[in-house]
Amino acid sequence: MILDVVKVFAPTAFAFFIGIAITPLLTHYLYKYKAWKKQSVQLSLDGRAAPISAALHNDEVKKTPRMGGVVIWGSVLFTTLLAYLPSLFMPDAFTEKMNFLSRNQTWLPFFTLIAASLIGLVDDLLVVGNKGGYIGKGLPLSLRIGLVLLIGLVGAWWFYAKLGVSSVGVPFYGELNLGLFFIPFFMLVMLALFSGGVIDGIDGLSGGIMATIWSAYAGIAFFQNQIDLAAFCAVVAGAILAFLWFNIPPARFYMSETGMLGLTTALAVVAFLTDSVLVLPIIAFPLFVASGSVIVQMLSKKFRNGKKVFLVAPVHHHFEALGWPSYKVTMRFWVISVVAAIVGMIIALVS
Repeated sequence: MILDVVKVFAPTAFAFFIGIAITPLLTHYLYKYKAWKKQSVQLSLDGRAAPISAALHNDEVKKTPRMGGVVIWGSVLFTTLLAYLPSLFMPDAFTEKMNFLSRNQTWLPFFTLIAASLIGLVDDLLVVGNKGGYIGKGLPLSLRIGLVLLIGLVGAWWFYAKLGVSSVGVPFYGELNLGLFFIPFFMLVMLALFSGGVIDGIDGLSGGIMATIWSAYAGIAFFQNQIDLAAFCAVVAGAILAFLWFNIPPARFYMSETGMLGLTTALAVVAFLTDSVLVLPIIAFPLFVASGSVIVQMLSKKFRNGKKVFLVAPVHHHFEALGWPSYKVTMRFWVISVVAAIVGMIIALVS
């Protein structure tokens, strides 16, 4: 039991300190090469003008670099390898115990995190450019959605064919067998979480929320005796806290796509590994609210002759537009996130 606790918390602290250590070098190059958006978003997803959103973001004036998510997945990658390599080259009881990279628990979320983060990095590099084509705009949304669905298809196949999983746990009911429908359901969940990446819009907001969500899943995995998975989730949370240290207002950088794309897709995998995917909307409540507010806004404008439900979507910007200071929005969303995560953990563990 004691070694299990050490296995979870020691690499978590290590990931935090690694993130703190690599940030100065990363920010040096981000500012040197002016890795920020050259112009705020002028249009909403439906193609209409978005003056309120453009005024709130004001990227061309703030000049805050993107790609802060490198701190997160870079710290996770380094920490995971540091735990794995000693067990490979110096195998003994202790090094093998400390290694949390295992085929049945962490291979899939680890490789999902890294692969999706690299795709996000490509998008960010294109966004911060200032030439024609995709440069300055990033990868088309349709392409990013397609890539997320492809990652989801690979993940679903792994669960279905390799792990023999075709059902989901329904709280207070039991297992619901989906058969082959498990594959599209898996892909849909991953896409839904990806859409929740719109939460990355205010200094400190996404970092605090994602750290809470990943910590909750570390707790769920630990109580399910999936110690390797608990360690991995905790390491991700530790790396996010390192990012958050520098993202608290005024932010030194934004997480952007290289952070959110990896975190959301890997989170979907973790939710299925812990068989708590139907509790995910509670644990990750702010992500679903942010994504849902965008959908509601688009549908309202489409079917109500341009009328809006929110002053601006996602909903956290609506509160900013109402006059709330950004730090008040951030901290209240943090509070909601913690409460939702606690409720979700309780349901996941007792049902």
